[in-house]
Amino acid sequence: MPGLDHEAAGLALPDLDRSSASDGNELVPGPTYRTSLAPRVLFATPEMSDFVKTGGLGEVAGALPRALRRHHDVRVLIPGYRQVVESCGDIALVAHLPGFADVPPCNLGFVETADGLGIYILLSAELYDRDGSPYGNAAGDFDDNDLRFGRLSLAAAELARGADPAWSADLLHLNDWQTALAPAYLAWRGARTPSVLTIHNLAYQGLFPHETLHRLGLPEDAFRVDGVEFYGQLSFLKAGLFYASQVTTVSETYAREITTPESGCGMDGLLRTRAAQGQLAGILNGIDESWDPRVDPHLAARFEAGDWKGKAANAEAVRQGFGLAVSRGPLFAIVSRLVHQKGIDLSLDAARTILSEGGQLVVMGQGEGHFEEALRGLAERNPGQVGVHIGFSEENARRVFAGSDFLLMPSRFEPCGLAQLYAQRFGSLPIVHRTGGLADTVEDEVTGFSFAEASANGLTQAVRRAIDAFGRKKRLNAMRQTAMSRDRGWNGAALDYCALYTRALGNSAPGRCQAA
Repeated sequence: MPGLDHEAAGLALPDLDRSSASDGNELVPGPTYRTSLAPRVLFATPEMSDFVKTGGLGEVAGALPRALRRHHDVRVLIPGYRQVVESCGDIALVAHLPGFADVPPCNLGFVETADGLGIYILLSAELYDRDGSPYGNAAGDFDDNDLRFGRLSLAAAELARGADPAWSADLLHLNDWQTALAPAYLAWRGARTPSVLTIHNLAYQGLFPHETLHRLGLPEDAFRVDGVEFYGQLSFLKAGLFYASQVTTVSETYAREITTPESGCGMDGLLRTRAAQGQLAGILNGIDESWDPRVDPHLAARFEAGDWKGKAANAEAVRQGFGLAVSRGPLFAIVSRLVHQKGIDLSLDAARTILSEGGQLVVMGQGEGHFEEALRGLAERNPGQVGVHIGFSEENARRVFAGSDFLLMPSRFEPCGLAQLYAQRFGSLPIVHRTGGLADTVEDEVTGFSFAEASANGLTQAVRRAIDAFGRKKRLNAMRQTAMSRDRGWNGAALDYCALYTRALGNSAPGRCQAA
């Protein structure tokens, strides 16, 4: 992809300043942990499960860099949200990053996790020390998210340019719109550091008004179709899709879907171009090793494939926890954000069939108010048969996966999905709409049940097939055993990313590259 001449445009990225920190603290060199020739990869993310997460990206950011460390020298970059700073204790200051246009200066901190993963933290109380999620609070998205994540993107670019004198990135691995300006900043500077941008959900694009261009110090010439402009707005994500060396998303099916007008969210043309150039790939997410019913400490009883008494003990505990009656019928579960995308309306329709056939339903999640109210009403009308908990905790989710027989997941679209992988690992068979990563991970009537049309009828028919399988224990247990035996770890995905890194690096760092 072509880059703009940033110098010719009269704009230049700020000179890096390692002389002092804005709060007077002494800067110290960032530690260097590896001396091998493995390329150095900076994994930039707006959330990470070690500290704060809102969904699948946080889970990925907590697991994938660790899997990649077997092959590359990997460090993570994350904003210094209040939750991050409070959980890290002593943070070494390794650089001061100057301001740029309206993007404020900040300090760059460094910590190491207990297992040795290096984490860079952007320290700016002005931008990140707030109540709420990484992106907003009860009132909505933060008004200055353009500056907050422009700062994150710019910091990633600066780490590729030597902001930390002890370590610089050979390659940037960027995630979603919050980091997607980084390859554009590098291109405008004329830097050659390659980058990989992973789309976790194309529907979130980081759209801001035209005046944001100047707040972020972007050249006016970038505001065009072949740049950052998207229907009169500035799009962080489009900038990354245009300037990144390689683009990935989180399943092979979703990679194909987003090149179509139906699923491309207005960016299908650009994505078709990247695909035609061999620069768009789908790499399926994995799940970490803690999702193992044989060792999980949160379960009422640990179990393994074939130990169905252990699974039954978890079902009994879930029924008790949700106030359900003792039952020999199937136990269905919803563990999800309660939003339209996740097909909650379809699950509400299918609940009639579940209950009429002697099944029960437990629900855990939060989201749109009308869905929360509808689910509460369903529970009130069906005491002992439906249990609803508005909210989420991973510990309770693990218990629900371990105790349920079937997971309802009729998402209208799903880039990858993790809940179906967790459910399979715990012997709960997913019932899914055949889309995105759900199509790639659920084999119909082998490791779950799938249906083609995202409709109440499509889901209801799949539910009937699941109930039929429940009545035939030999078949049910064979499906459970097959689902639990599938390898859903990160090793395969990590190797796929390593191959992509090698391709993106090419000859850009010939002195230090080695085959992954």
